[in-house]
Amino acid sequence: MSRTVQASIGHRRAAGARRTAALVATAVCAVVAVAVFGWGPSVVGSVVDAVGGSSGGSGGSAGSDGASWADGAVDASDGELPDGVSVFDDGYPGVTRLEPTLLAALRAAGSAASDEGIEVLVTSGWRSPEYQERLLQDAVSTYGSEEEAARWVATAETSAHVSGEAVDVGSWDAMDWLAEHGAEFGLCRTYANEPWHFEFQPDAPDMGCAELYADPTEDPRLQG
Repeated sequence: MSRTVQASIGHRRAAGARRTAALVATAVCAVVAVAVFGWGPSVVGSVVDAVGGSSGGSGGSAGSDGASWADGAVDASDGELPDGVSVFDDGYPGVTRLEPTLLAALRAAGSAASDEGIEVLVTSGWRSPEYQERLLQDAVSTYGSEEEAARWVATAETSAHVSGEAVDVGSWDAMDWLAEHGAEFGLCRTYANEPWHFEFQPDAPDMGCAELYADPTEDPRLQG
């Protein structure tokens, strides 16, 4: 889901009814994803686990976005991450294979957040195409259709995770901190329904972050 950021892109303003509505919708989606669909740890679930300090109820049998790897086909070499991985952890390709500019910005922000007592964790970063495809198929099974799954998981051909240009973070404190301060480092949320998903926008320090898409189906980079 890589985006070429244009200089003409407008300021994204955090205040107002639209942002409040998006945050409320996000909270509802998170509760539904965890309580109803039983993803664990999913993108939502792994973030919730990180918030609660849990080491994960999956026993290491699931990927960070809810895919179950009982057959061992996908592992850390594909970008799968366990709970509690720091932005500074060089032991996982899911972190080290992030696009260098994004990784540098993420680590700079992580250092600044740490000074305020907040640890920024990586719940999902770079992913292999095989990992992404597995996540998409799991999402189709979970949500019942490709159309609904597309609101949460991109294809391997379009995902910014596969190109290393997107990162999902935890905990909720870290998400809140980055939502407030991330633009200073070029780190911006992309989708209203995914408060954990950040991408690098080079103009953000001067112009602010771009306006959020409601979900990936509104992202023109993913069309066609």
